[in-house]
Amino acid sequence: MDAKSPSKRQSRGRNPRGQGERLREEIVAATLRMLNDLGDDQALSLRAVARETNVAATSVYLHFPDRDALVLAALERCHQNLMLAVQQAELTEEGPVAQLRGRTLVLGAWAHDHPGLYKVLHESTLNQHADMRFKEELGRTTTAAVQRCMDAGLAPTDDASRVALDLRAAVHGAVSMRVNQPDQPWPPLEDQIDRFLRKLVGVSPAPTPTETTGE
Repeated sequence: MDAKSPSKRQSRGRNPRGQGERLREEIVAATLRMLNDLGDDQALSLRAVARETNVAATSVYLHFPDRDALVLAALERCHQNLMLAVQQAELTEEGPVAQLRGRTLVLGAWAHDHPGLYKVLHESTLNQHADMRFKEELGRTTTAAVQRCMDAGLAPTDDASRVALDLRAAVHGAVSMRVNQPDQPWPPLEDQIDRFLRKLVGVSPAPTPTETTGE
């Protein structure tokens, strides 16, 4: 809680009739902030979320029956926002190779900016027992992006779903190592992703400045 905002501690009145959805959105937004700070869904409590949102704990329970339900809702929103960013990245690029590279770079940048959310989204215990089928969209769209490179004759013809899975596994590995070992002297992620694209997909992305200069 922000010590510079004493008004946040004041008792909050009930939402006017019809504004329950707004409170739900505020609860989800607060949960996302807290999960990114904590990097662990098990460390989150509904009472802490209630304090962050400045409502009674019962108000949180009206929208979410338990912590897992709240975390899942927050992660689904997080994934939706990530997919929007990926789509925007594709729209700013021309050609299937540049679009595949652009969307892949967004994933790396997002994990760098949201390391706690990355850990909860991909490495939390919730992944072991909760239904996170919403994450399948990323796999489908990556496969489609790889297939477009193949259809354009810019990548060797292969099983696009298998190639996309290899690419995603490599990128997740590179990102996870950076998130969990941030003090290591990692090479630029852009260069590493370009190597993945060449070796795993068989495309030829434009060289990055560090590859061109040899820095």
